[in-house]
Amino acid sequence: MTTLRVVIDQIIAPVPGGVGRYAEELTRQIILTAPPGVAVEGIVSSATEAEYAHIDAVLPGLSRVYRSPLGRRELSLAWQFGLTLLPGKGMVHAMSLLAPLYRHEKGNAAGNQTAVTIHDAVPWTHPETLTPRGVSWHRAMAARAAKYADAIVVPTHAVAAELGEILDLGSRVRVIGGAVSTQLVVPDDSDERASAMNLPERYLLTVGTLEPRKGLDPLIRALASEDTDGLPLLVVGPSGWGDVNVASVAAAAGLAEGRVRPLGRLTDEDLAVVLSRATVFVFPSLAEGFGLPVLEAMSLGTPVVHSDVPAVMEVAADAGVTVQIGDTGDTAGYSERLAAGIATVLGDPERAERLKYLGIDRAGAFSWRSSAEKVWQLHADL
Repeated sequence: MTTLRVVIDQIIAPVPGGVGRYAEELTRQIILTAPPGVAVEGIVSSATEAEYAHIDAVLPGLSRVYRSPLGRRELSLAWQFGLTLLPGKGMVHAMSLLAPLYRHEKGNAAGNQTAVTIHDAVPWTHPETLTPRGVSWHRAMAARAAKYADAIVVPTHAVAAELGEILDLGSRVRVIGGAVSTQLVVPDDSDERASAMNLPERYLLTVGTLEPRKGLDPLIRALASEDTDGLPLLVVGPSGWGDVNVASVAAAAGLAEGRVRPLGRLTDEDLAVVLSRATVFVFPSLAEGFGLPVLEAMSLGTPVVHSDVPAVMEVAADAGVTVQIGDTGDTAGYSERLAAGIATVLGDPERAERLKYLGIDRAGAFSWRSSAEKVWQLHADL
C-alpha cells in the first residue's frame, strides 16, 4: 500500500498558533480525500501520552502515528543538521519547516519524495519580531529545503514572491492556503457563553498570539483616539514571546483599566461567539504569511480592518478596510491610521453592512478540502 507520511508535530506544540490550525485542518481533509489504496500516517516528536491521545482524537483516520524517540527540540536540531532519517521510503509532507531533509533519489514516483511548507518570510523580512534562535533555525531549515526538498508549499502568492527573492526554489513552489475551520460554528448556547465571558454589547476584537509582530502595541495606542468611540478591545490568543504585556501598553497609552481585556486561548465554540458578536475585527499584524483570523472573522459576518501586509491583502481581497502600516521599518502614525480605519466602519452602518456580506463571500472562496486535493495533486505530479 502507498503511504503519505505527514509531519504534524505543530499540532501538539506548546503554542500551536496558526501553523497548528493549518496542520490539523489540512491533515484531516488529506485523510478524508485520500485516493483508494493510499494510507495516511502521522509523524511527531516524542510527547506525552495525553498529547498522543489528542492527535488520535482530532485525526481519527490516521493509519498510524510514528513517534520519534527524540523530543521536539532535539528532533528539530537533528533534522537541522540532517542527522536523523525516517525509517523506510515514501511520500513525506511536512506541515512546516520541521522536516527530514537530506539527499535522496528524485523522480521515483511515490517511492521517495518530500514536500515542505514555509508559512512566511518573516525570518528574513522582520527578524527583529522573532527570537534569535527562531530566526537561525528557520533560515537553516529553509536552506536545507532549497537544497533537498522536492516541493515547497507556501500559503499565498505573496509569500512565494518574497521567498523567491531570498532562496533559489525554481519551479518547486506550490500555493496551498488555509480556510476557516469546520469547527468554527456559533453554538446554540451562544447567549449563555457570551454572558459567561462577560462580553460587552459593542467591542473591538483582535486575535493572535501575543508577540511583537502581531501589532498589538499600535492597536492599543489607537484606542486613545476619539475615533474609536471609547469601545473596549478584547484580545484573543495565547502568550507568545517578547514580553507583550497588554495591561502595561494600555496604561502607557493612558487608557482606563479594563479598556483592553485579554481573553486568552478560547475553544472554537467560544471563539465563534466572540467573533460573531464583535463590532469590528481588527488585524494589525506587521508581518504574516496568510492571516487566517481575517477569514474567520469574515466568515461570521464581522467587518474587518486589517494591515496592508501583502499576504493579508491577498487573502482579504477587497472585503476589508486596509490600513497602511508605513514605510519599511517605520510605523510612525500607524496607530492614528488604525483609529481612522476603525472609524470608517463605526461611523458608517451601511459600509459595515456591506463589509459583512463581502466578507462572508470572500471566506467562502477558501476550503480545506480544496487545499487537501491540491496536496494530493502535488504528490501525484512529483
